[in-house]
Formats: sequence, structure tokens, C-alpha cells
Amino acid sequence: MAGPAIQTRRLKPYLDDRWNQGCTNAWRVWEEIVPLGYQGSYQRVHAYFREKRLSPGPVTARPPSPRVVAGWILRRPKTLTETEHLRLKAVRVHCPEMDALTSHVHSFGQMLTERQGERLPQWLDAVRRDDRPSLHTLAAGIDRDLDAVIAGLTLPWSSGVVEGHVNRIKMLSSSRGHRSPRPSQNRT
Repeated sequence: MAGPAIQTRRLKPYLDDRWNQGCTNAWRVWEEIVPLGYQGSYQRVHAYFREKRLSPGPVTARPPSPRVVAGWILRRPKTLTETEHLRLKAVRVHCPEMDALTSHVHSFGQMLTERQGERLPQWLDAVRRDDRPSLHTLAAGIDRDLDAVIAGLTLPWSSGVVEGHVNRIKMLSSSRGHRSPRPSQNRT
């Protein structure tokens, strides 16, 4: 599309995803993106879809980068935009491994934010049943100090404030160039 509006470019991944999902009705997609904040005209969406229809080869959306997908997985599902939610759903449908990983991460996040440490043994069992070597490594590390991790996920106390002060002091000290005094060799 010659000279696409900035808004159309911003929503291009969403438009491409809907096209790849089989929704080629420009009016329906335009009705979906207006509540998402699109202020452009229906004609612009129609022209974009018309170009896709007339293009010689299949036009597909560029897949999201691993960093972007990791961000979607690690964020609370409620904070994802509609476009991000749909794109993560597409990734999960096309990649069963990512689907399983996402389920484990969201389950652990829920335990963490809702202080449900008593669910940790069941979560560890579910992780071990899955064939995810990276999560097996995490599970083995948690097993080494299971009681402390359960306490950390359950109890309301935190050493975060103390750790923050220690890090702040270290940063201030290093930024001022403080070093321990070296003994001088010329002292007599």
C-alpha cells in the first residue's frame, strides 16, 4: 500500500495475523481494530487487504522475535494488549512446546503473586512430567532448598528492602571511586 498511515503500520502485525488466520473481510477487521484505537478509515484497511489479495506470492506476517515472545509470556496476561494476546495465542497454537512452557510460567507466576507456596510440589511434579530440560534445571535448583522456596512463596516477609539498600550502597561507593587505601611503598 503506497504511503500507509502510521496507524496502519502500527497495526500491520495484527492485520497480517488476522489475514493468516483466514479472516480476509476488511470490514470485519476494521470493526475489530477501531476499539483498539485505530482512527483511520475503512478504505485504508480495505486497500491493504486488496493489496494482499492481488500480491503474486503469499504475504505472511513476520514472526515475533524470541525476546518479544518471552516478554509476552513473562507478563501478566491481563496486561497484554488485544494484539499481543492474539499473537501469543497464535504462537502457542503453532508451537506445543511454547504452549506448555507458557502454562508452567503463568502457573508459577500465579503462585508467586498470590502467595500459594503450598502448590509448589504439584507444580514441580507437572514440570518433571513435561519434557522441558530448561525447566528441569530450574526444578532441580528449587529442590535443593525446597523449604526456603516454599516459605518465600508463602510468607509475607521479604528481604527485598535490605537487598535494595545494599545494592544502593555498593553503587554509590563504586560511582565515587572509593577503594580501600593501598599502603604506600615509600613510607618510612
